[in-house]
Amino acid sequence: MTDTPIDTATAQIEAAMAAKRGPVVRTFFDEATFTATHVVHDPETKRAAVIDSVLDFDQPSGRTSHGSADAVIAYVRAEGLNVDWLLETHAHADHLSDAPYIQQELGGTLVIGGEIRTVQGVFAKVFNEPESFARDGSQFDRLMQDGERFALGGIEAIALHVPGHTPACLAYVIGDAVFVGDTLFMPDYGTARADFPGGDARTLFHSIRRLMQLPEATRVFLCHDYKAPERDEYVWETTIGAEKAGNVHVHDGVSEDEFVAMREARDATLDMPRLILPSIQVNIRAGHFPEPEANGVSYLKLPLNLL
Repeated sequence: MTDTPIDTATAQIEAAMAAKRGPVVRTFFDEATFTATHVVHDPETKRAAVIDSVLDFDQPSGRTSHGSADAVIAYVRAEGLNVDWLLETHAHADHLSDAPYIQQELGGTLVIGGEIRTVQGVFAKVFNEPESFARDGSQFDRLMQDGERFALGGIEAIALHVPGHTPACLAYVIGDAVFVGDTLFMPDYGTARADFPGGDARTLFHSIRRLMQLPEATRVFLCHDYKAPERDEYVWETTIGAEKAGNVHVHDGVSEDEFVAMREARDATLDMPRLILPSIQVNIRAGHFPEPEANGVSYLKLPLNLL
């Protein structure tokens, strides 16, 4: 019988734990967007990945800057790392990616899930994109599929397709750690919303339960923390065991129907993310701005009364 991607990921994690061959993770937290950018590296080879970078964006003025990315770049250079991968867990709706700037400074292959083509197709209609806007994912260097394997220096890695929040969500298992994007939050905060175009609460439940098949000691790194009311500090690392035992939305014992009812009712009360309109337009372009108009300026659209 052929191993499934989860079987392969589990074997990889167990081998990394046994060999004490896990990656080093340094996280940069952007409180303005509640986003955790992770720099992950193999301590033996110094090969590195940057996961879910942030472009600083002042919405009232339309100005962008690179302070968050510059902090990542400074760390990479100070540690003598070589960036092989720029990994996006999905096309974010709450912050703009700064992957092109980091790639310009440090190199690396820019990756997202293959279903980004579905997301591009949906939002090309929302923003009435011109025919010149490619809907085939070609803005990215590589589109990874479920079970696709890669490496970070001497550390094995595998991509897992975890749709539900968006159709294109990927989790990246690197050594003994998994980077889950928005699929899960800290146990005291719960799970991602599933009401964006292409999202689905039932699909999200299955993706989460799939991740929970990984070994309980697996380190879990999140893309966001919104700080549960009883907590004083932002946190972005937990374990599969802690999620199974204590996630307030989807701990062991919560049924699929219970989760779907909770998630759909909760999502109906949530406002749209503050930066969803600019973020999506940039992130479906792999962090690039729309093509400049005749005056040399790029513009973002604001569809009225559509979402």
